Amino acid sequence: MSNRHDQDTARMGRQAAIVIACAGLLSIFAPQLTRLLGATPRVEMLFYLISLAGFIWSLVVTWKLWQKTRDK
Repeated sequence: MSNRHDQDTARMGRQAAIVIACAGLLSIFAPQLTRLLGATPRVEMLFYLISLAGFIWSLVVTWKLWQKTRDK
């Protein structure tokens, strides 16, 4: 049972790490994507909001992981 718990914890950690990396890349490349697509600055702001949502989601997941592993 502990092994399954450790696997779930590792999976959630990897998932949070991937979301953090993708959100960071999206926020870095948002101006270039907007220029490449020929979109308005509103689309660039949408990219920034999506990356912010990814960072907030990762913060919540990381907090839950910390709370879950703190009891060990």
